[in-house]
Amino acid sequence: MILSTGQRLALCTLPIALLGACAGSPGPVGNNAVPEPAKAVELDRYLGKWFEMARYEAPFQKDCEGVTADYALREDGKISVVNSCTRDGKLTTADGKAKIVEGSGNAKLKVSFFGPFYGDYWILDRADDYGWAIVGEPSGRYLWMLTRQAQPDAATRALIEARVRELGYDWNLVRVTDQS
Repeated sequence: MILSTGQRLALCTLPIALLGACAGSPGPVGNNAVPEPAKAVELDRYLGKWFEMARYEAPFQKDCEGVTADYALREDGKISVVNSCTRDGKLTTADGKAKIVEGSGNAKLKVSFFGPFYGDYWILDRADDYGWAIVGEPSGRYLWMLTRQAQPDAATRALIEARVRELGYDWNLVRVTDQS
């Protein structure tokens, strides 16, 4: 299937877009042994607004700043996903849906921004108070660090960096997101 530029933008604007269908090559593998999620997730505590603290750069997020993700429970039991970013001074949003992978303790989701195509979204770790989360997927090419605050304090940033390294990810591939 060939996608127009507008369709690729709608699909691939932000972290949990359809991971394999985006224009350009995926980034390098930053973890050859992606771990299973560390903790179960209480869905009602995970829902709400998240700010992207940092990520592995991906072609579909090139030049995105001020990245956020909003999750809410839908009437059909799925999760609505609204991702946004500012690129070249313009706010871009993408609406999607997610479903929980059974038997994953709510830590693995399948997310779609385009029809029947779903990508993996694994909540690899999170704070006990749901103040931060580390999200990835099985290939080790994509990684996002999310926080509840646009500007997390230095101790939180250091804790997340340490945990990302402990999970086996190459910190040299991380790009910090401007949330100013």
